[in-house]
Amino acid sequence: MARRRATAPPQDFTENIVDIDVTSEMEGSFLEYAYSVIYSRALPDARDGLKPVHRRILYMMTDMGLRPDRGHVKSARVVGEVMGKLHPHGDAAIYDAMVRMAQPFSMRLPLIDGHGNFGSLDDGPAAPRYTEARLTAAALALTDHLGEDVVDFVPNYDNQLTQPEVLPAAYPNLLVNGSSGIAVGMATNMAPHNLGEVIAAARHLIANPDATLDDLMEFVPGPDLPGGGKIVGLSGIRDAYASGRGSFKMRAKVEVEQLNARRTGLVVTELPYAVGPEKVIEKIKDAVTSKKLQGISDVVDLTDRTHGLRLVIELKNGFNPTAVLQQLYRYSPMEDSFGINNVSLVDGQPRTLGLVELLQVYVDHRISVVRRRTAFRLAKKKDRLHLVEGLLIAIVDIDEVIQIIRSSDEVAAARERLMAIYDLTEIQANHILELRLRQLTKYSRIELEKEQDELRRDIEALETILNSEELLRDLVSNELGEVADKYATERRTILLEAEAAAPATASAPAIGSKSAKPVMALEIADDPCWVVLSTSGQLARTSDRNPLAESGPRTKHDVFKALIGTTARAEIAAVTSLGRMVRVQVMDMPVLPATSGLPNLTGGVPSNEFITLLKGESLVSLVPLDQVIALGTEQGVVKRAIPEYPLNRDDWDIIALKPKDRIVGAAAVGENDQLVFITAQAQLLTFAASLVRPQGRTAGGMAGVKVAAEDSVLFFGVVKADDPSAVVVTIANASSVLPGMSAGSAKVTEFSEFPAKGRATAGVRAHRFLKGEDALTVAWAGHGPAKASSSNGVSRALPNEYGRRDGSGVPLSQTVELLGPSQSWPIATEAAPAGE
Repeated sequence: MARRRATAPPQDFTENIVDIDVTSEMEGSFLEYAYSVIYSRALPDARDGLKPVHRRILYMMTDMGLRPDRGHVKSARVVGEVMGKLHPHGDAAIYDAMVRMAQPFSMRLPLIDGHGNFGSLDDGPAAPRYTEARLTAAALALTDHLGEDVVDFVPNYDNQLTQPEVLPAAYPNLLVNGSSGIAVGMATNMAPHNLGEVIAAARHLIANPDATLDDLMEFVPGPDLPGGGKIVGLSGIRDAYASGRGSFKMRAKVEVEQLNARRTGLVVTELPYAVGPEKVIEKIKDAVTSKKLQGISDVVDLTDRTHGLRLVIELKNGFNPTAVLQQLYRYSPMEDSFGINNVSLVDGQPRTLGLVELLQVYVDHRISVVRRRTAFRLAKKKDRLHLVEGLLIAIVDIDEVIQIIRSSDEVAAARERLMAIYDLTEIQANHILELRLRQLTKYSRIELEKEQDELRRDIEALETILNSEELLRDLVSNELGEVADKYATERRTILLEAEAAAPATASAPAIGSKSAKPVMALEIADDPCWVVLSTSGQLARTSDRNPLAESGPRTKHDVFKALIGTTARAEIAAVTSLGRMVRVQVMDMPVLPATSGLPNLTGGVPSNEFITLLKGESLVSLVPLDQVIALGTEQGVVKRAIPEYPLNRDDWDIIALKPKDRIVGAAAVGENDQLVFITAQAQLLTFAASLVRPQGRTAGGMAGVKVAAEDSVLFFGVVKADDPSAVVVTIANASSVLPGMSAGSAKVTEFSEFPAKGRATAGVRAHRFLKGEDALTVAWAGHGPAKASSSNGVSRALPNEYGRRDGSGVPLSQTVELLGPSQSWPIATEAAPAGE
């Protein structure tokens, strides 16, 4: 037992000690406190979806006239009005509630139009003296018709003013904007939803009061979060809709992008609800530091007001973006859970409600609002009709009415005489006495009669609605439809039934393993692939080594200069016109998607993004580092280079060139292959590669083709001796012709028609010039059929029939500037790639 000292009246100084029971006192005090927190602070009302502080803010801003078509006012002024008149708590709590209603990342349908810094997911707002606010149009829909007796009003904290017990709420705000709060012994956490979907479900429930949860979920499949993102797994959502409790998994929206020629990244454009980019960056850095996350080189926040959220996660070369993303989901807030706990107040009592119950409570509330509004308007119409009928009686005998008023000693006497003579009610008589004489004109009588007819029609319509439950429900449904037309937006959050299966695994789970879920390979495997260089300078690699059909769709940049069979984690080399070899990492190249036809090299990148060229230098070809390669120069020098290259250097010389000489071709070569030179004066020489002795990288090569003083080598390449599809393509034109004036002539000849000659000879004629032609502009020999294009990759037609070895060409209608193989993967012309 404990004692509490009771304060005696001032005039009595005698102490009075009262014995009380501590248990009873604590129980009573705690229950009072708990009820106050639950009812007056922490839990929203299921009818309008608002806690008392939010309701008081919206009501006071409405009373202050802060409509969307008027200017903003200082937030501090609003906070002061709410605190002084309705909410006797701290200004910080009021401002925090006000800020949340203005944040588009917190509310699916913001209720306050904030001007200034109202915070972000990572930072708080500016002080209320710096920000301004006014209501949004959606907020007016919550407070509309408050003056028509649609809800009950209750006294404020000091009984000086009144405030609405609940707002009319023209839409289901609790489901649309959600809510969260912690009370005593209970809490609420409700997810936002799409306004259009929720209203569609409410209208369905109005039309079908016996609708089931499955029926309503046809309209409301799941939450629609303000920031978008993805929801993975819908079973927890259905549990929440059925029982009021459940959970679901939220994920960021991420795209894999090629950030530059060498870097791939994960670009995050949407995050889970209530997760900010700074929090994600911090967690990623912590996980990388603790070695939980691998494959990430940097995280850059490029978010701005113009483009919205953009978080770029740069990946290290050689790592699988999908596998790294799975790690990010596991170790960072890019994946988060939302626990639904639909606790709200119904008739002043906290209850956990499912989707059907939430919508039913709202529908019942809205029907009550519309019924009370209709009854209020009916009473107003009847009162006005009563006054109009009295005025019409007075106008019929206006002179007598005026005489009665003039002859009366006081107002009460005039009122009594009017009531007695014309059988008027006291209300009618008072109204007549308050009228001005100018209102009793003949024209006013016409207006009054017209108004009387309109009032009678309106009264009949309102009475019809009140007398028909079906018409009343239809009116509520139609008004909800109008709200949806005004404020509904497209769904932002993607709903996924389950997580997609991993496309690749590091290894199968061990036998007897408790987890049957495969583990995705974190690093990209060293799988076979092709590295492709187009004649227009585009560079890329493929995702596999599968040969593709020749009859695939022709795309821009599908004329190939080099195709190297290699593996994803290997190294190859680029050969330049100045005789340099530059080491290139295959992993750094962008990956072309697998297709059923020719690859689209517009998905590649310019080769200068990978290979730094010197002034006056150009890229000739790509070659493997583990095979003997053949080189041909402009002055007719040939060399077979042994694959012995420095390991600690990224570039080196592969041939000692003579002054003013340049490399024109380079390719991997075997002992049985044929080497081909084609000069500008249409001389073709082919001889066995075995006639050229392999040399070290510092050697200068040997004579390959005999070149006249005015001639030079236009093409050098390698052709398989047993390739039946090998062709030679030559394009002739005048050396002095202006671009676009003449397309020249083209000839396609079977390679087998050209006899092999000895090394260092002049070869044979490959093209007889027509009148006006004096040189070859483009030449090529290799695995056919050949493909031609312009310099920007637009396809050009070649002659369909083969020409004679020393014959003339067929005139062209369009200029041909690039030549190469037509087939995607000329396997017959390539050395067997490593790893096969």
